[in-house]
Amino acid sequence: MTDDISNADAALDPALEVEGADQAPATEGSADDRQREIDDLKDKHLRLAAEYDNFRRRAVKERQEAGWRAQGELVRGLIDAIDDITRFAHVDPTTVDSKTVVDGVLLVEKKLFKSLAGHGFEVVDPTGHAFDPNLHEAVSTAPASAPEEDGTVAVCFQAGYVINGLVLRPARVIVKQWTGA
Repeated sequence: MTDDISNADAALDPALEVEGADQAPATEGSADDRQREIDDLKDKHLRLAAEYDNFRRRAVKERQEAGWRAQGELVRGLIDAIDDITRFAHVDPTTVDSKTVVDGVLLVEKKLFKSLAGHGFEVVDPTGHAFDPNLHEAVSTAPASAPEEDGTVAVCFQAGYVINGLVLRPARVIVKQWTGA
């Protein structure tokens, strides 16, 4: 096989076309060159593999840090609402009437949902809308009074939640069903 390679090299390079004894040193020299080339290629391969491994580690670390930053941004948006809840937890019940507490809790709820909406969070309350199995979970059915109401949501037992198109929890609903009666 090395003779075939040597002959191919000789055919390509006229300087290698030497007869007899002169051909042996050229073959040895080309074997050394080939070994050097193989060693260079091995070195390049090892460096490339190490570079890829470093890239992979860096990418994993950057993804992790991006997740932490996103969580930090979400929590930063909730801090005001958390502060409000903390103030409510330390209110003296003898000095505050129930209407004030309810109004305060409603304001905190509104603040929480507004902050979460800024991060792609949506509340799913499908009452009166068509049933969508991708967003809703039917827990029961109720009779529909007309065929047009078939498949619409009659009651929402528990709101569902979606963030950036990902369903966190489907809305649990009762769906109207037309029986033809």
